Amino acid sequence: MCIYRADNIGSMLRPPTLLAARAQHQAGTLDDATFKAIEDRAVDFCVGVQELSGIGVLTDGEMRRNVFASQLAQAVEGFDSVTGNTVDWFTMEGKKETSPVTVGLVSKMKRKRHLSSEEFVYLRAKTRLPTKMTIPSPTMYAYYWVPGLSTAAYPNPDAYMADVTDILRDEVRELVRLGCEYIQFDAPEFGMVLDPHQQEWFRSKGFEPMKMVRDGIEMMNAIMEGYHDRCTFGLHVCRGNDANRFMGKGSYAAIAEDILRRTHAKVLLLEYDDERSGDFSPLAKTAEDKIVCLGLITTKRIREETEEEVIARIHEAAKYVPLERLTLSTQCGFASVAKGNNIPFELQERKFHLVTRIAERVWGEARSS
Repeated sequence: MCIYRADNIGSMLRPPTLLAARAQHQAGTLDDATFKAIEDRAVDFCVGVQELSGIGVLTDGEMRRNVFASQLAQAVEGFDSVTGNTVDWFTMEGKKETSPVTVGLVSKMKRKRHLSSEEFVYLRAKTRLPTKMTIPSPTMYAYYWVPGLSTAAYPNPDAYMADVTDILRDEVRELVRLGCEYIQFDAPEFGMVLDPHQQEWFRSKGFEPMKMVRDGIEMMNAIMEGYHDRCTFGLHVCRGNDANRFMGKGSYAAIAEDILRRTHAKVLLLEYDDERSGDFSPLAKTAEDKIVCLGLITTKRIREETEEEVIARIHEAAKYVPLERLTLSTQCGFASVAKGNNIPFELQERKFHLVTRIAERVWGEARSS
């Protein structure tokens, strides 16, 4: 297994030309071929930024997605625009903001195409450096379950989750067949359930929060089964990331047994950019076969960490997990939703360079075999 000391969570800021083209395409004023060419150029730009930064592993910046989890709704029948489905976010100052969840499950799912094969095949052809694909965890799609509406498609959330798991299992099979060697599950819902406010939101949708975490780990383990000899799997747990906002806060302690021990993922990418995540002590429960990627560099604030402060925090975490089993990344991507966090493009680039420089100072390299 290759260890990416300077790891990369996934999403990147969309160029304004891509945002404008997506709006035109959705409005029906831009044809498919032209839109795809603009998407391609955006991916090319992202690849160039990452290659110049020296980051250990590259993504396509999730340029082809409107939301980091939108592949399912784009590639599978059964989802449509809905009203009345909302979720609460919080500004960095703690002010609550209620936002719509505009997509919901309305009928039984039927896949039209693979979710991420286009993304991977194009990225693979554009760089000789290691690459990563990101896919949402199964329980991330609890967001799209709308009580009273989704029950027309499935009798209960468990039946829905079983079909989601089957679709994602087939997606992983296809990505591995195409040569993908690093796949990351994104599970912000695990970070959300640490917050009592969001626990009630999940209960209102028919999901018991802690059971959802345990079930989600089992679903991901089933999806990964049989591929560990050909692919490294990561599990990214954050607290929500949209327009410089977050969804939950709280120590990892309540879910440490599940995410640090029971998961079969080998790389655990954890958000740790500020006090919202608690201290490093839960990391003491990490299984000995895991790598912990510390998300110490923020994508939510217009500030630049110093190398010295980040290195000091890495050594603090090393009290609980040996330094050789630690790596570094930003706390999340830069644009989990297409409009992205409100930070400049040049700051995004500097933060990639910062991750690389620190990795080289601490471990002597950005990646190792």
